[in-house]
Amino acid sequence: MRPALIAILCLSTACTQFPQLDVALDQAALEAPYPSVLALASLLEQVDQSGGTAQTGLAAVARFDGRLARLRAQASALRGPVVDRATRDRMARGIDIAALQ
Repeated sequence: MRPALIAILCLSTACTQFPQLDVALDQAALEAPYPSVLALASLLEQVDQSGGTAQTGLAAVARFDGRLARLRAQASALRGPVVDRATRDRMARGIDIAALQ
C-alpha cells in the first residue's frame, strides 16, 4: 500500500506548474555585476573618506574583538566535566539490588 501511495504522490507532483521566478527580477538586477570582496583596511579607508572617522571603524572592530573574547571565555568555561567527581564515584558503585528484592 505504501509504495503505491508514494508513487501516486510522486506522479502528482510531476504535473505541477513551477512559478516563473525570473519575472520577479527586473532587468537591472539581472545585469548587475557580482559584488567584490574587499579587505578590512580598504573598508576602513572608505569610512574615513566618506566623512566618518577611522575610529568609528576601529571601534566596531574593537567591539567585535571584545565579543569574540567573551564567547571564547564562555566556551572554555563549558569545557569542564559535566558530572562532578562525587557523583561519578556514586554512579560507578552502581545500584544495590539487594534492597530491591
